[in-house]
Amino acid sequence: MLVIVAPGQGAQTPGFLTPWLEDPTFASRFAWLSTVAGLDLAHYGTEADAATIRETQIAQPLLVATGLIAALELFPHPADVFRQIGAVAGHSVGELAAAAGARAITAEQAMVLVRERGKAMATAAATTATGMTAVLGGDREEVLAAIEAQGLVAANNNGPGQVVAAGTMEQLAAFADDPPAKARLVPLSVAGAFHTEHMAPAVGHLATLARSVSTHDPRTPWISNRDGQVIQDGREIMRRIVRQIAEPVRWDLCMETMTDLGVTGLLEMPPAGTLVGIAKRALPGVETFALKTPDQLDDARAFCAKHGEASVIDTTPTWLMVVSPAKGTFHRSEEAGDADVLEPGAALGDVASLRDRTEVKAPHGGQVVEWLVEDGDLVSPGQPLVRLHPVGAA
Repeated sequence: MLVIVAPGQGAQTPGFLTPWLEDPTFASRFAWLSTVAGLDLAHYGTEADAATIRETQIAQPLLVATGLIAALELFPHPADVFRQIGAVAGHSVGELAAAAGARAITAEQAMVLVRERGKAMATAAATTATGMTAVLGGDREEVLAAIEAQGLVAANNNGPGQVVAAGTMEQLAAFADDPPAKARLVPLSVAGAFHTEHMAPAVGHLATLARSVSTHDPRTPWISNRDGQVIQDGREIMRRIVRQIAEPVRWDLCMETMTDLGVTGLLEMPPAGTLVGIAKRALPGVETFALKTPDQLDDARAFCAKHGEASVIDTTPTWLMVVSPAKGTFHRSEEAGDADVLEPGAALGDVASLRDRTEVKAPHGGQVVEWLVEDGDLVSPGQPLVRLHPVGAA
């Protein structure tokens, strides 16, 4: 199975976009998304220095636009996407690119949202002096305990040996004076403490805008930063993208879900490298591909063909299926098991794992055609649970 991932802020480097813009088609499409964003993204991706493209309101639209247009280069025929990609995920702001790639929102909607997200986060970051520090190595539990002891937040939990602590500069200074054993601290050049309560004002702004965004259920399983769950409801994807601004990124749980899905190949969209590096440490046996320049496109397509298999969501339209959000044991509710017709939002039961229990609902309801699992069955992320027809369908 193939998973496509989109990187988050910090992946950009000066001039990374130069070879891509030599293609007139790429340049034309990129100009369109730049217009939507209201920024000269071509300039920032080719001529701007590292300090400029580090600015939140520039970096985020630049990354999302690059990922979206590069995806069209990788898959010139859109139908190929759904025949090959088993799942998509994005790290932090990369979730917007992944949502557009899964057709939950449009590219234009993604660009408006990322433009406003970047500006709102930059404004929130200017309120209080905050920052982020990468913690490399050390015992995981000791690292997390040390972060909590200083009042910091593990804003990015990227798997073994890589956690990012975030909070005020005073808290980070105290943390640096008393670091976890056998850990190396690397202060990050970011504007503030992203994915913490310090970003709450940005959440409110984006939530207001998101209420006017029309969504669709994704055509490819979308893995959430919040808890690694596979989310099928487009409205829930939008809610999670908004809330994630002030919530930790659990990329470690996203990778656990990739393992549960049986992923064999992971391809990172440009500017690639960060997530591939994490995957090489955390996903042994999974082949990786960092798509950095357009001269790699033929090799990238071959990689996708090697690992690709059709998504079950694509082969059966999403409004006909409710799928499991996570790995675990499915417990069906008595009411759902006895029902011939389910109301929108009806509870089907829950999926219990060693970590928690996740309620499963039928977002749109419908007539029960057949249950595809029994009460007590073990299920995988994205596995179909029940087939539904819209009420009134033949």
